[in-house]
Amino acid sequence: MNVFGTRVNRVEDLRLLTSGGVYVDDLRVPELMGAAYVTFVRSPVAHAVITGIDTSRAEAHPGVVAVYTAADLTGLPVPQPFRQPEDGGGFFAEPLLAGEKVRFVGEPVAVVLTSAQYDGQDAAELVDVDYEQLPAVVGPAEAMRDDSPLLCEEAGTNIADQRDRDGYDDAVFAETDVVVEREIVNHRVACVPMECRATAAAFDGTRLTVWHSSQNAQRCRSTLAASLGIPPEAIRVIVPDVGGGFGAKIGIDRDAIVVAWAAWKSRTAVRWAESRAENLVAMTQGRAQLNRVKLGGTRDGTITAYRLDVVQDAGAYPRTSTLAPVTCTMAPGVYDIARVQSGFRVVVTNTTPVNKYRGAGRPEATAAIERAVDLYAAEIGMDPAEVRRRNVIAADAFPFRTGTGVRYDSGAYEAALDKVLRAADYPRLRAEQAARRDNGCVNVLGIGLCVYVEMTGGGGETAKVIVDAKGQATVLTGSSAQGQGHHTAWAVLVEAELGIPMDLITVVHGDTDLIPKAVGTYSSRSLQLGGSAVLKAASNVRNQARRYAAELLSVPMSDVTLDTSSGTWHAAGSPGRTLTWAQLVKHAETEISAETEFDSDGPTFPFGAHLSVVEVDTETGRTTLLRHVTVDDAGPVLTPALAEGQRQGGIAQGVAQALFEEVRYAADGTPLSATLADYGAVAAADLPDFELEAAGETPTDVNPLGVKGIGEAGTIGATPAVQNAVVDALAHLGVRHIDMPMTPGRVWAAIREASDACRSPR
Repeated sequence: MNVFGTRVNRVEDLRLLTSGGVYVDDLRVPELMGAAYVTFVRSPVAHAVITGIDTSRAEAHPGVVAVYTAADLTGLPVPQPFRQPEDGGGFFAEPLLAGEKVRFVGEPVAVVLTSAQYDGQDAAELVDVDYEQLPAVVGPAEAMRDDSPLLCEEAGTNIADQRDRDGYDDAVFAETDVVVEREIVNHRVACVPMECRATAAAFDGTRLTVWHSSQNAQRCRSTLAASLGIPPEAIRVIVPDVGGGFGAKIGIDRDAIVVAWAAWKSRTAVRWAESRAENLVAMTQGRAQLNRVKLGGTRDGTITAYRLDVVQDAGAYPRTSTLAPVTCTMAPGVYDIARVQSGFRVVVTNTTPVNKYRGAGRPEATAAIERAVDLYAAEIGMDPAEVRRRNVIAADAFPFRTGTGVRYDSGAYEAALDKVLRAADYPRLRAEQAARRDNGCVNVLGIGLCVYVEMTGGGGETAKVIVDAKGQATVLTGSSAQGQGHHTAWAVLVEAELGIPMDLITVVHGDTDLIPKAVGTYSSRSLQLGGSAVLKAASNVRNQARRYAAELLSVPMSDVTLDTSSGTWHAAGSPGRTLTWAQLVKHAETEISAETEFDSDGPTFPFGAHLSVVEVDTETGRTTLLRHVTVDDAGPVLTPALAEGQRQGGIAQGVAQALFEEVRYAADGTPLSATLADYGAVAAADLPDFELEAAGETPTDVNPLGVKGIGEAGTIGATPAVQNAVVDALAHLGVRHIDMPMTPGRVWAAIREASDACRSPR
């Protein structure tokens, strides 16, 4: 296909920037007219036994339609446990509403339905809940203490899962010249989507319709069916415009299930849109790992052994079993390391549950190995760029099987590193850094590197392409857009295959009645899987149309040609007589359509190199990001504007984690960053223009487009590059490591600590 690299404008933007998007809270459909408004009563304490709930005052409040608690949820299927003991029952199961105990601030205890939106908060405050407070567990280190309070007494431990740690062998490090070890905190962050969570639902006595801000309608439907005991065919899920997902909106979470249940229970329409403060304590959060790295190598810069021990803070309830395993799987990163060991523990704490967040396990793995490589480079006195060059997997070694058993499809890691070094003029940066140090400048310069590989996609996706009597095309896609530009990308593919202009192509997603089977959007899977499905469906439509064209042209099918530049059919060698798509559909007496499912042979492994340049004020600890140069190789680029947008957004989130954003808790589990005044969300003024270098576009062999995912590259490459840059800026002062986020206070403290260590007698 010759459409790769063609720069087109996003077709979504005209509507979004003029009339605006239609999000769940904007819906004014007939089914939701007169809907009751949902307000949650949430726990103000992190850990407590519920000794009583009195809803009478709330029920008597004007405008209250109903008040529901856990006692009203009887008859529903029992929540599935995270871990099933051998004798039955369930450990770490999460209720829809807390009835006996609360385990984090923000956990829902009751739900109030009111006829007017702003009566909800007043009525919720009238629900009297008696709490018998218990000691709280905050942070993974505290969760693993032998004397730590138990969140799940039946389990007898705060460790919800652990694997592979019995395979650790210190002998592999005994053979090395140098060993570096460090505990690295990959701290907790909030997702902060522009659109907070929102759900509306209506039950007509037979069927439940749910509108939900989500990344995949079909998973929402299956989860609702299992949670409510309703057949899937009795549920319709519609996903309108979505104002950001970032992994936290994969499927449907428990608060939204309660909203849907309230519609079914009350036999009325209901709607809910959470506040920003509610979002910052109740929506799932990301990262939250405590990693212990151990790296061994030779004095000449060859890495020979690496261990990554992961402790994943799951929050109050373990909602996923994939984050820590993915981190362990991707432990060696881009490096050819002979001996790799990795294992993990998942622990529960009295904090908001943790789930997938842009990158979901891959950024954590990259942050760990890239810090370890810098620590090793400092220990042997070698430039960190040279250490990386000596250890990256060679370009002719692909496909490559890593020490954790993963098959990397293709890569050119050294080329990406060299390209980013040239683009940034690395020697000049090092010279400027040395000059500033020699002159005793207060504002010192730091250069940080990261060479990364990530895992994207895997599995399959569905699509249907329809050409109607007007010669217009409709694409029904299983992929679910949240701003990525799917409509533009799918239109580019269909125009290239069928010759139908982009402005005559409509893309539909997120409706289980129209698209009953789909996987959705996460793990940077859309173009490689959803796009391949669209291409396959369009190709099948083209093959069907060829028969009709042959009949009208009175020639064999093999002699029929589609001119995709004009969207017309003609006989080979006779371009004078042409047929339009409308003529073919008229002849067929029905729409020409094809429905397909594309399945890949496995995930793909995009890669790249990032270089950050920072300036650190040694008197205040303030860090300023001066430059960020990146090479991100995700295979052939279909639409540059979309790829660049994904790279820009990902880098911004990666920088934000490194320098600004952190979810914090007091010792009793009280959130300390529950508003945007307290949570350091990044703003445009905090960032420079990112320098996005063109990559080599190394293709994969696992999909027909040859593409890999690009949506999470920035969050994977940027964070360790910035962290390494800040530490590099202060290395001459004796600073060896600073945990993220590298706020002015934390940086200043590291400088003072290093200074005190230098002055103290040995």
